[in-house]
Amino acid sequence: MTATPPKRGFATRPGDAETWIRAADTPVPRAPDAAIYTARLTIDVTPDQRARIKIAAFQRGITVAEMLRQLLAREFPQTNGDAT
Repeated sequence: MTATPPKRGFATRPGDAETWIRAADTPVPRAPDAAIYTARLTIDVTPDQRARIKIAAFQRGITVAEMLRQLLAREFPQTNGDAT
C-alpha cells in the first residue's frame, strides 16, 4: 500500500515571497455596474477559441466577461420591444 500524500491547504503560497506580498496590493478591477449582471450563460467553445478569446481580452486589458458583454451589447442592442 502507498501512503496518502499530506493534505494541502485551500491555497498554496507562491515560491517567491516578494511576488506574493506585492500581489495583495493590486485590487481586482471590477466593472462599476457588475452588480446588474445576475444571469449566467454557459457556452461550449473549442480550446483554440477559448485561448484566442482569453488572449484578446488580456491584450485589451479587460476580463473575458467584460469583453463578451461588450460584444453581446454591440450585436444585440436593446430595443423598445419592436421585432426586426
